[in-house]
Amino acid sequence: MLTFWDFYEIRSNGVALHGIKLRGRIRKFTIENEISCLMENASDEENVVRFALQTNSNPKPVIDFVKSLMPEAEITESLKNIPNPVLSKIKVNDPTRYDI
Repeated sequence: MLTFWDFYEIRSNGVALHGIKLRGRIRKFTIENEISCLMENASDEENVVRFALQTNSNPKPVIDFVKSLMPEAEITESLKNIPNPVLSKIKVNDPTRYDI
């Protein structure tokens, strides 16, 4: 059975998001709080970190945690119900792009 994920993007105009261990901090928070979460620096956009939560999970704890670290960060939901996601490049999650 596939697990489906909802994507969220973290952006900030004033603070660099890459190279500050943001992904590691989110990972530690989610492990300590028993939240299944995937995260990755975006490779198709500058200064964006993406995380994914299992579909129908409450994103508020993770969003509140990120906001506690970076109050100026903007966090938005970007995709819903994605099976076996690749977070770094959104476009690769479209299965119609591939032939088997």
